[in-house]
Amino acid sequence: MTGPFDPERILRALSKRGVLYILVGATAARLQGFPRLTADADIAPATDPDNLKRLSAALRDLHARVYTESVPEGLAFSCDAETLTRANVWNLTTDAGRLNLIFKPSGTQGYDDLAKSAVTYQAFGIELRAASLKDILRSKLASNRAQDQQDVIILTEMLKRR
Repeated sequence: MTGPFDPERILRALSKRGVLYILVGATAARLQGFPRLTADADIAPATDPDNLKRLSAALRDLHARVYTESVPEGLAFSCDAETLTRANVWNLTTDAGRLNLIFKPSGTQGYDDLAKSAVTYQAFGIELRAASLKDILRSKLASNRAQDQQDVIILTEMLKRR
């Protein structure tokens, strides 16, 4: 059963396992003053085999399942490191709410690219890294989804004011 969105629990599970990732999307933007709320966490994990093993362990801790609208509780899947390499995006549901793994967010080359300008934060007693507003804007411009186009307007204004 999917739990309510609890970003603290998700981020603590990743931290506990030592997962290397960059927080992306609206959750990362919220840390930097973006006004829109979100009901999920999006991360761009490092893709080296050891990190994927740590990510797999964290996903098991959170009882991750594949999200699908027709099956709200999610579909069971083998979240082992090898399985995780088979898709660029995994939309998951967990005991702590929705978690999306996006190995190469639109307009980026993924973790290593985003890490260059990531911003470090202390939250929930852990250190986490979030994509910069410029990188979030770059990704949203490239994705061209309706919601992202609204976000582009706000992000552009935020960057102008900095």
